[in-house]
Amino acid sequence: MGDAGLLLVAVVEMVPDSVEAGAQYEDEVLALLPRHGGTLERRLAGGGTEVQIISFATRAGYDAFMVDPDRLAIRARYGDTAPTARVLEVAEVPPAT
Repeated sequence: MGDAGLLLVAVVEMVPDSVEAGAQYEDEVLALLPRHGGTLERRLAGGGTEVQIISFATRAGYDAFMVDPDRLAIRARYGDTAPTARVLEVAEVPPAT
């Protein structure tokens, strides 16, 4: 894909008994997306899990987001209450004809 746009789905698992802290962590981290060309397209939650659809203008933007010092500091501040995420790179599937 080179340095073209990137579409991701993040499946975020909150720590049991820390769902509220996990959601606050996600609020803070997701607020950093625009500085790296990222956009939160959709955020869905239920049962201690969030599904987020995120786009980045470039892969370099995603890479920069992952090492953003503010993002890493937020992660450190939340410690064991920070959720875990599985991130999948996806593409639109055209409707069947």
